[in-house]
Amino acid sequence: MPPKGDKNSVTVLLLRASAGDVGCLQQLLPLVYADLRAICARQLARERSDHTLQPTALVHEAYLRLVRQEAQGWTSRAHFFAVSSRVIRNILVDHARAKRAQKRDQGAEPPEQRTWVSSGDGTTDLLDLDEALSRLAVLDPDAAKVVEMRFFAGLAVREVAEVLQVQERAVSKHWSYASAWLRRELSRGL
Repeated sequence: MPPKGDKNSVTVLLLRASAGDVGCLQQLLPLVYADLRAICARQLARERSDHTLQPTALVHEAYLRLVRQEAQGWTSRAHFFAVSSRVIRNILVDHARAKRAQKRDQGAEPPEQRTWVSSGDGTTDLLDLDEALSRLAVLDPDAAKVVEMRFFAGLAVREVAEVLQVQERAVSKHWSYASAWLRRELSRGL
């Protein structure tokens, strides 16, 4: 993730917000907007070309949900973006479910109307990925968090290690395990 805003300023504002100073959240948006928009654009680039959600709308919805979580207890810029990954995932999954329900109400859902994401080695249905990731979270919550932060927020191994307060080696191990596990689960067709 490219560091657009001053990391120290972002961390200071997040710590102030966590301490109850909600006024600083207005100062936060300009510092994190470019990074959030890049994350959202990257995530939407993985989706099918006719996706109706735009990066700007996704970043605004994500930011609104994030600031509603005032008592988040943010500890750093990386932690903020880790929480952002969960919020972005939820928005995309909610959007995919709504589109699927709308298609179902209109009749059978052809495969090309599903919400596909690029998973590095092909395409995967976003809802299938979400279900598999939820199952992984039951088996190995840390591995699921690593996937969420790396896939949905684009955090580097170093940033994930900072958020989880573990060694980078542990993050890499979780990433390798989770990637293989998800690939196997998704190839089974859930």
